[in-house]
Amino acid sequence: QVQLQESGPDLVKPSQMLSLTCTVSGGSITTSFYNMGWFRQAPGKERVFVAAISHSGGSTYYADSVKGRFTISGDNAKNTATLQMNSLKPEDTAVYYCNARTLPRDFWGQGTQVTVSS
Repeated sequence: QVQLQESGPDLVKPSQMLSLTCTVSGGSITTSFYNMGWFRQAPGKERVFVAAISHSGGSTYYADSVKGRFTISGDNAKNTATLQMNSLKPEDTAVYYCNARTLPRDFWGQGTQVTVSS
């Protein structure tokens, strides 16, 4: 059975960096899924897309709000997907969810809280 587990939770200060790791069990990030991705949901707001990477690692996608600051990557050997977050801002505060896209459904982690505060 496919399961996704995010690292965290974490509390960091503005301008600092943080790496979130999604550990996947029951499937391969290269052969089982079309994409791996990260979403987030801030308090009182809807869940939004953050970043994604294709199964081959050849294509990455980012929301405009994080482009240039966040980097998504996959480690085939460890079967993990990582979101490297730099120059964090208070508005990055949210629950972050790992996502694995496949047929006939998507798989989600339970979410992890990231708080950016001085």
